[in-house]
Amino acid sequence: MKKQILFVDDEANLLQGLKRMLRPMRHEWDMAFADSGPDALKILGRSPFDMVVTDMRMPAMDGIQLLSEIKRLYPQITRIIFSGDLAEKLRMKSAQVSHQSLAKPCDSEMLKSTIARTFALYDLLADNSLKQMVSKMDSLPSIPSVYSEIMEILRSEDASTREVGKIIEKDTGMTAKILQLSNSAFFGLRKKISSPADATTFLGIETIKTLVLSFQIFSQFDLKKVDKSFLEELWSHNMLVGTIAKKISEQGGEGQKQDISDQSFMAGLLHDCGKLVLADHFPEKYCELITRSKKEKISFFEGEREIFDVTHSEVGAYLMGIWGLPVPIIEVIAFHHCPGKLTEKQFSPLTAVHVANALAYDNQSPDDESGSSLLDYEYLSELNLADHLTTWTATSRSISQKGGVDE
Repeated sequence: MKKQILFVDDEANLLQGLKRMLRPMRHEWDMAFADSGPDALKILGRSPFDMVVTDMRMPAMDGIQLLSEIKRLYPQITRIIFSGDLAEKLRMKSAQVSHQSLAKPCDSEMLKSTIARTFALYDLLADNSLKQMVSKMDSLPSIPSVYSEIMEILRSEDASTREVGKIIEKDTGMTAKILQLSNSAFFGLRKKISSPADATTFLGIETIKTLVLSFQIFSQFDLKKVDKSFLEELWSHNMLVGTIAKKISEQGGEGQKQDISDQSFMAGLLHDCGKLVLADHFPEKYCELITRSKKEKISFFEGEREIFDVTHSEVGAYLMGIWGLPVPIIEVIAFHHCPGKLTEKQFSPLTAVHVANALAYDNQSPDDESGSSLLDYEYLSELNLADHLTTWTATSRSISQKGGVDE
């Protein structure tokens, strides 16, 4: 079925320009156009839509007010805003109600690719109630101890971007949120950022303080839902995978670029973010899964499919996708258990994280064969990388023995 998109802008000439620009896409998308927020809500009340793309500055009801209502009434709809030149307070408010932001004026190819890339994620979650639940999320819950640490340092007078970046890097939820914001047009950056350190340097301490302390962009996990040890083990595993993946990307072949190494590390930190979503929303079932995985030696991937009919891979990739994170990171989250499903067959962050994830399990549970069984040997053979496994295994063991730090 065609995807349904509603475009909203009070400038008639701009709406006409959008119609002309997107006319070639009419065979793939059904598009409607509204010249005000109230008109948009009337259209949404008459028929279902998958996405709303709205201007920020409009009389009577601006883009923030419109998206706030859409978030409340139709949380499953993907919300994209044209940010334009906004004051800092408006940028931060828009970041609370929209999934992604595009600069205005927007290049036609950028608009088309953003919409197409987002729609490509829709097939990951077939269950509409699950899609609605994930779309409503403003943040991923953080480990309480790390949450307390970031709040304490941001309330101090002498916080540095380096210190803040290091703390954010400790937590999957904080890392995901700070990358969402720094990679959007909310704050005017045109290149993709793939590390918390770069994100904090770009945003600056004062902006981060305002986002965290005034707008509460971070949240902490309720330890009544899931045992603290699960969160700590998840963080430890994610950090280990990210560190190993970064080193593997540096050893993956001649001429690997620095951005692949950085993306491999970041993707490793985020590859299991979907586990946080499922554990936060379905704590009883997820606690059962945690117990089963330890007693019966089944993987979370298998258990999730059996219990939820979906896995953390699809859930995490969907959320990070509608948040607008870089494509290589989304691909890792979606396919780190099954890299062969991706048609592009060349060394990438996906390769590094797939191998690092399997080797990390081997190192963390040496008596368990589950790690080796996670490796897709056919995929590695297609890339002519199977003979690298011996080196990568030694590298992963060395990093694991140092506590997940590559010196």
